[in-house]
Order: sequence, then C-alpha cells, then structure tokens
Amino acid sequence: MLRVDNVSVAFDGCQALAGTRIEVAEGETLAVLGPSGSGKTTLLRVIAGLTRPDCGRVLLDGRDVTAVPAHARGIGLMFQDGVLFPHRDVAGNVEFGLRIAGVPREQRRRRVAEVLELVGLRGFEQRPVATLSGGEQQRVALSRALAPAPRALLLDEPLGSLDGPLRARLLDDLAEVFEAIGLTAVHVTHDVGEAFALGHRVAVMLEGRVVQCAPPDELWTRPRDEWTARFLGMTNVCELDGRRVVVRPEAVRLRRGDDVTVLSVERRGAVVHVRVRGDDGDEFEAVTTELDHPRAGGRVTIDIDPAGVVELEERPSPG
Repeated sequence: MLRVDNVSVAFDGCQALAGTRIEVAEGETLAVLGPSGSGKTTLLRVIAGLTRPDCGRVLLDGRDVTAVPAHARGIGLMFQDGVLFPHRDVAGNVEFGLRIAGVPREQRRRRVAEVLELVGLRGFEQRPVATLSGGEQQRVALSRALAPAPRALLLDEPLGSLDGPLRARLLDDLAEVFEAIGLTAVHVTHDVGEAFALGHRVAVMLEGRVVQCAPPDELWTRPRDEWTARFLGMTNVCELDGRRVVVRPEAVRLRRGDDVTVLSVERRGAVVHVRVRGDDGDEFEAVTTELDHPRAGGRVTIDIDPAGVVELEERPSPG
C-alpha cells in the first residue's frame, strides 16, 4: 500500500537517510523507532511530501508520488504539538482541510461530528481550543488529520508533549482508533513501549537506515545485533562459548542461594527489575512479578533459560 524504495536524503553533506526501504500494508500500523538523529522524522517528511529525496521513490497504492505535492497525496499528518489554530473553535480546526478542499458546509458538519465521536470529543464542536487540556488538543489534531479520510496517516511523536496517565490514555485511544477504522499509519517515536503498543510491526532506525523491522514480539525475542538489543533496553549482553549473545531479562531466574549479590531492586508497576552481580564481576538484570522478591544487598543464585539466549550479529556501535 505504502512503499519507500531506496530513499536517500542529505543535508549539508550529512546523510539523513541512506537507501532507506520500508513497506506498510493496507490497514497496518508501522511504528518507526530510533534515537534522535536516526532519520525518523526525515523519513516521515519524505513520505508526506515535505522533503524531496535526493534519490529513491515513494509509492502509494502502487503509484509513484515522489513528485506529487504534499497537499495532493491524500496523506494525513499529526505532529507532536498539534499545531492547532488558536483563533478557531474545535469544529473550525477539524474542518479546515475540508473547507480548503471545497467540501460543502453540511457535509463538513457531518464529517466533523463523525471524527469527534471517533476520538471521544462528541459535543466539543463549539469549544475554544485554548480551553482544552493537552490530551484533548491532541485529539482535536487527530480529528483534523482524519477528517479528509486520508489513504494513510503519519504521526510524528504525537504523545511526546504529554506525561503520565494522559499519555497512557491517549496511547490506548490511538490504538483503538487505528483498529476501528483500519487506517494505514506510520507512527514515529523514540519510546520503545509506545512503539510496541501501537505497531503491528516496528522498524528500528539507526544512522538513516532500517536495521531491523519485525512484529514487537519477534523484535523483543530476537534482536538482530547488540546495538538493537541495548536500544530496546536489554542490558544482559555477554560472551558465551565464544559467541556474543543477549540474555533476555525474563530468562534470568532467581532462586535462594549464595552465588551473586543483588545490586538493586526497582518496582515498575507489576514488574520488579532486579540487578545482580557475580563474584566474577558479570552483571545481569532479571525481572519478576513475585511479591517475595530479593532485597538489595542480599545474595541469590541465578539460572538462565537457554530459550532466552539470543546470538547477535556483529554491528559496530554508533559513534
């Protein structure tokens, strides 16, 4: 449905994208994940038509749209700050694209009501946007992006300015909306949890390239290389029988014993993260949901489930 084919972009001699390739199926949400400067936003801007690639193509429904202007691509955009018009009410913001497209007034009114219902803002049409919470403003921005019924929706870290429960709630809402309407979407983020929650697949980017693209479960269970494993939050990287491997934290089992020292214990909701160090200096992170978990300073024994050991490919760390 959406395809980025061998796209490269350079700014002042610095390569932002280097032969980047992605494909997004009809109705699929692809989460694009990576650190700052990895090329995520540039990729989104190329798809949207806001940045012209130095080489390569963007195809939508099999049609090459590389030279098609942004407003004519049928692609919706949602940014981190929403970019709402402060002098317009909610309806005025949501219907803006429809008005520019010459959609009749009554049809605009019906469509505004439809998308506001979809995002949980029914009855907000006349509310000034300045009176809305941050989460409500982002819902208005989402409604505006959805109003013209785009063929695909691009989201550039739309939750980045939100914190805590508000962020979690909007994350759930986005997942529900995407599922309800079956919209093809590309969601850019630097947050691993957000990417895993929203993406049918996750494309991990580094230095302008996609280094791995897979469903969340596959990406977590089989990271391709050490950089990817560490970026996903896996710290148990070590040598085993001459191989460079990562041991997933859930594969590190704790039991009573006296082989390793517990360095730290941190509860994150229902999951407890335990950091241990062996007498040889090797450190491992384990996770547990047990209430009777070890305490910092104590001694335990660890067992490693071989099914949780993944051999890594060689890849130099980014400099």
